[in-house]
Amino acid sequence: MEDLVVAAVQMNAPLGEVQRNREEVVRWARQAAHEGAELVCFPELIITGHWVAPEAWDVCEPVPDGETTRLLVRLAGELGVTISFGIGELEHGLAYNTQVIVGPEGYLGKQRKLHMSRDEYFHYRTGTRMPVIDIGKCKVGIGICYDNMLPEVARIAAVRGAEVYLMPHASRFGEWTSDADRRQQIVRSHKQAHRKYYTSRAYDNGMFVVDCNQAGPAGPNTNHAGGILIFGPDGEVIAESVTDWIEDDMVICELSAEAYAARRRAACFNLQTRRPEIYGALAEGAPGLAAPAD
Repeated sequence: MEDLVVAAVQMNAPLGEVQRNREEVVRWARQAAHEGAELVCFPELIITGHWVAPEAWDVCEPVPDGETTRLLVRLAGELGVTISFGIGELEHGLAYNTQVIVGPEGYLGKQRKLHMSRDEYFHYRTGTRMPVIDIGKCKVGIGICYDNMLPEVARIAAVRGAEVYLMPHASRFGEWTSDADRRQQIVRSHKQAHRKYYTSRAYDNGMFVVDCNQAGPAGPNTNHAGGILIFGPDGEVIAESVTDWIEDDMVICELSAEAYAARRRAACFNLQTRRPEIYGALAEGAPGLAAPAD
């Protein structure tokens, strides 16, 4: 890994307003590049919007041959940056919740969401692959929203060589409220929960974690709290969004190659001492969670 400047963006993405959302992604990517970012991470489904309804299929598009990916490949080449963005992907008539990475050299890869939360299951197919994508200065893994609640996903990325782990979210909080104090409380609660969960993903795997979420009302009963947290490989928060308002925002932070190397050199660092030959039970399922007998 080399030193890398990363930008994480939280922004609103109204449902189905693809052209509007593209324009905002372009605007934020330009601003990030102007401020020195080399990798720009946008939230889950930031292009097509996040909601669960039959109409979700209508705004999906192919990857990498769709209009959005081609547009952002050109933008990445113009700006000399790497861009990660979420989109509803259409392949063979099926919809996937996909995070794409493009760079100055073109399309680099994608991650499809592996575990659907709640009602998403009825509208998107699940992915099956967990690639680690080499962007030049580092190797990147991706966990999309609910995928990050399962520690196995981040661990697989780490053992496959990921040095930076992106966590794009479109995390919902329920009914919108006009009470400003209540909205601030929602943001604080959201970030507090992510601190609890994702400190361990960074610490256990010795990699940087970049967490960003959609922000604002996106459609009927679909509202997002925002929130950006960037964790070092020691599990400490090294940068975060400071506002408690649910609004568009960006955080830029340098990820230090020496901090990554120091964590990996630590005595008894667990990736050096793990014994995968005795972990077969992880693939056997959990007692009490099997489907009931007929």
